[in-house]
Amino acid sequence: MTFIRPELRHELHRWREVIAASAVLALALWWALTGLGLIRWIGWALVVGGAALLWTGIQRARFHGGHGGLGVVEVDERQIAYLAPVGGGIASLDLLTEVSLGPDRAGLPVWRFRSGGETLIIPASAEGTAKLFDALTALPGVDIEAAIRASRSRPTHSVVIWAKPPARLH
Repeated sequence: MTFIRPELRHELHRWREVIAASAVLALALWWALTGLGLIRWIGWALVVGGAALLWTGIQRARFHGGHGGLGVVEVDERQIAYLAPVGGGIASLDLLTEVSLGPDRAGLPVWRFRSGGETLIIPASAEGTAKLFDALTALPGVDIEAAIRASRSRPTHSVVIWAKPPARLH
């Protein structure tokens, strides 16, 4: 028997990193402000670490991952895999040239991962799209705020989240 509604359980699960980081930050601040000697310095170090964890947790919780849609997304060893009955595929983070989020022909949001001449299209409602947050943060210069905004709404046009910078000639 459970005493927590499923909606609340889902929200607590989504914000679990923020809750844990807040607890670490509170303990670290207490140590830093009231501790003596070595405990005080450990507290200040944990304040910095806790603040970084809190910021990352907030960003991850704001990123809307889909569920209940067609297919499953897996991210493993710098590879994004979309497993679906039709239209699945794999994209390597090292070979990507552009990442965007936009509507498909039906107006539903889809992620587009372009690498060379190929494009991996993943519905935003696919199970496991929350894992794309980790993959996106591994790309240098990614606009994570644009990804968060685009993932939380139904896009009317394609939004480029990341594009590979042009190669510099020496």
